[in-house]
Amino acid sequence: MSSDKSGRRPHSTPRPGPPRLLDRLRSELRRRHYSYRTEQTYVHWVRRYCRFHRDAAGRPRHPGTLAEADLAAFLSHLAEDRHVAASTQNVALHAVLFLYEHVLGRPLARVDGVARARRPKKLPVVLTRAEVDAVLARLGGVVRLVVMLLYGSGLRLREGLRLRVHDLDLERGRLTVREGKGKKDRVTVLPAVAGEPLALHLAAERARYEVERAEGMAAVSLPGALAVKYPGAETEWGWRYVFPAARPPRDRRTGRLLRHHVGPSTIQKRVRRAAEAAGIARPVTPHAFRHSFATHMLERGADIRTVQELLGHTDVRTTEIYTHVLNRGVRGVVSPLDAA
Repeated sequence: MSSDKSGRRPHSTPRPGPPRLLDRLRSELRRRHYSYRTEQTYVHWVRRYCRFHRDAAGRPRHPGTLAEADLAAFLSHLAEDRHVAASTQNVALHAVLFLYEHVLGRPLARVDGVARARRPKKLPVVLTRAEVDAVLARLGGVVRLVVMLLYGSGLRLREGLRLRVHDLDLERGRLTVREGKGKKDRVTVLPAVAGEPLALHLAAERARYEVERAEGMAAVSLPGALAVKYPGAETEWGWRYVFPAARPPRDRRTGRLLRHHVGPSTIQKRVRRAAEAAGIARPVTPHAFRHSFATHMLERGADIRTVQELLGHTDVRTTEIYTHVLNRGVRGVVSPLDAA
């Protein structure tokens, strides 16, 4: 290697090594446009899978040295020792299967001998209409608007928070849920009583948007590869979140300052406090308002297939659980104590 005039040998730039396993996993998930939340979840379960299997020195083993029996042992450990829910066990399974198929290029065969986590049959928490009104009366601002849509439109919390301006149709009284559970779009009802407060909220947000656009701070995060497919869309009003966060955080994938939506924890905490203040003893989460939407629709005589469509359920049997919490059961049974 040659020297410079001072006799010192120039510094050589170290060659980058091969990407680490979890970085490769993140890259494959992003290439397939998985959400950031799914990316975090899959990385978490792959890391736990590797740490569960250790070599003689106590170091996590590389999954390339493991096989179907090792995955079965990990899943059984989650069910028998960690007592995770069935849905959690399934997420862990899908995360590891994704790793083997798309990162390691070695799809696993059938995984047998797994102790399955139990899926308990729980009835959802459903509020009465009076309880819904009591909670709403103790909420204000953006939180109240969000909860009005959870109850009035049957939305999941993240579906409500991810709404964009162009998803609302105030004139026709409907809204569109983009990429809900199962990556499905659907159209549901927009309650008329929410029309005016939503219009006032959007007017205030439009004024803030115009100021931010003039300052070059109006960019929002876009799903998938839309930022590449539609250059400039990130600063358009229609792509603005209906409930944007107060400050634009730094995007964890790109490092850019992009406006995001209000965080779910804000809504969850405020709802819990409002329910406690209203004297409701049952545990009330934002999802209880979606359950209440479905139950109250059925109580008012709505067809179960219509409710299924509004909720975005794939199987009507999922919707049928709400018939078990009606004042009169699915068969219209009346207690003998109430009979004349």
